[in-house]
Amino acid sequence: MAPEVYRIARAPITAHAFNADRSTLAVSLNSNDAQILIREDQEWTTIETLSEHDKLITSIDWAPNSNRIVTASQDRNAYVWQQTPDPKTGKVVWKPTLVLLRINRAATHVRWSPNEDKFAVASGARAIAVCSFDPENNWWVSKLLKKPIRSTVLCVDWHPNNVLLAAGSADSQARVFSAYIKEVDSKPVATVWGSKLPFNTICGEYRSPAGGWVHGVAFSPTGDLLAFTSHDSSLNVVYPGSNVVHNIRMPSLPLVSLLWTTEDTIVAAGHDCQPYVFHGSEAGWQETGTLDDQSTLGGAGPARRSGLAARSGAFAAFQAADSRGLGGSAAGGSASTDTKLNTVHHNTITSIRAHDGVKGQIERISTTGVDGSLVIWDVSAVSAVASRLGVMSMR
Repeated sequence: MAPEVYRIARAPITAHAFNADRSTLAVSLNSNDAQILIREDQEWTTIETLSEHDKLITSIDWAPNSNRIVTASQDRNAYVWQQTPDPKTGKVVWKPTLVLLRINRAATHVRWSPNEDKFAVASGARAIAVCSFDPENNWWVSKLLKKPIRSTVLCVDWHPNNVLLAAGSADSQARVFSAYIKEVDSKPVATVWGSKLPFNTICGEYRSPAGGWVHGVAFSPTGDLLAFTSHDSSLNVVYPGSNVVHNIRMPSLPLVSLLWTTEDTIVAAGHDCQPYVFHGSEAGWQETGTLDDQSTLGGAGPARRSGLAARSGAFAAFQAADSRGLGGSAAGGSASTDTKLNTVHHNTITSIRAHDGVKGQIERISTTGVDGSLVIWDVSAVSAVASRLGVMSMR
């Protein structure tokens, strides 16, 4: 099935998040404000602007059950937004609640916990703020995860048990922490990551093989596996029970965001402007294709690509500019087509979110990018094809 493509703005989209029924979208258009949009026919129209931050909003997350939005910004602040009737007009508007982050550098990424009673904010302060609500003072307070982080934290993701937190940082490490807060969480049951989990316990620490910044990190649907992408153009899948780490090196530009669609399938995207599909098991992982393969948009599934011959237009254009000072393709395209990519997104994909389906069986995903576009992809058929290709290649 062909993807749905929406041109949201002529500005980069730094982050996006949908509400529970996917009727409303929150985006940051490379600015201090967040836009709330609703879909009207084939267009998304802004209905409200969330204005409280005084520097670029870096991340947004929308809690589906409590219908609260959290935003994080380079101004070192985060705000929780909730719909409240205006006492003067009676109109329901989004109102911010203060968050005491206690960080002295930019906030870089934010995610609600599965129970929506906490959220985690990554930062440039070599710390992660785990925030919970203080009803007495009507604000959100934080406890900081610090050790042994040695550089900016770029991404976070919650384990399904609401306690464990994965984080990737610019010190080339992906880590799993305990974010257990006694006043909020019930005692967690033992997992493959451990059983004794006081706050700031390190349950796992994994280095990017070539020392690249860790841009994206995600637990599998069961929480038993961890995947992370890094700036060395690789995807890594961790099996903590057997201490096995699979490293898939890509012949393309780095991946910055990833999402598990099933327990054995991952979709990841980044500077190469297209979403790649990976499939595997503890025996091994491999890239099985791309959602952006123009020959497979009719539903035939991704074609297997091989080695350096799989270099995309984005990589070839970058190489030509670097080696010959040209803006054209490696094949020597004309000036009028030099900068045109044969992909749905025309610039870096900044985020991937689940759109339809349930955890562990995602049917559609959404991506946004620096080109200002929102794209909704059908991954149900592609995941099935990826699974078949993976089984065939591992026989």
